[in-house]
Amino acid sequence: MRLFLPAAAVAALVVSAACTSGPASPMDPQAYAKRLTEARALKDKTFREEPEPIPADKRDKLLPLRYYAPDPSYSVPAELKLANERPVFEMPTSTGKLRRMERVGVLEFLLQGQPMSLAAFVEEGQALEVLFVPFADLTTGKETYPAGRYLEIRPTSTGFYNVDFNTAFNPTCAYNATYDCPYPPPSNRLKVEIKAGEKAPADEKAPAA
Repeated sequence: MRLFLPAAAVAALVVSAACTSGPASPMDPQAYAKRLTEARALKDKTFREEPEPIPADKRDKLLPLRYYAPDPSYSVPAELKLANERPVFEMPTSTGKLRRMERVGVLEFLLQGQPMSLAAFVEEGQALEVLFVPFADLTTGKETYPAGRYLEIRPTSTGFYNVDFNTAFNPTCAYNATYDCPYPPPSNRLKVEIKAGEKAPADEKAPAA
């Protein structure tokens, strides 16, 4: 069993494409799509050349990774409502283990005119360097990975963020079952379709969360 490989571990593959820390600047849709497409190509290249997370015998089948087309409407401003304390949750994982995660707060935002929220976590005892936001939606198990997807967002000093679902990515257990990946908690199961970010890998047969 291995811990899930966070996006930060594959360099900064989407940082230049769509920074999710702080309110978004006015967006040039064409330039945004170009940066995101280039970042996705770089991630494919990295996953093909590095020993992890995709085993060598699966790379031709799983690469290039599958994505929705870039859609700026899925990049929205958000506010992080910090918790007075950081309650610890035992989050079930893909290997049947429990991972102890601290809930930092709740990201509140509007998407498609609807108010929504997602809880943001860090692993118990870890410094607040990256907000871990696992989620599921109405595409989960259909067009996207059955065990949900992840966002990683750098903290800001203001409490204002940009949540960009175009940067949503699959947990590493989507490609390699030896990884231990947390499932999204009930609070992070959105009642809408998020047709943005990474799709399910080719011929995905993983169990749903």
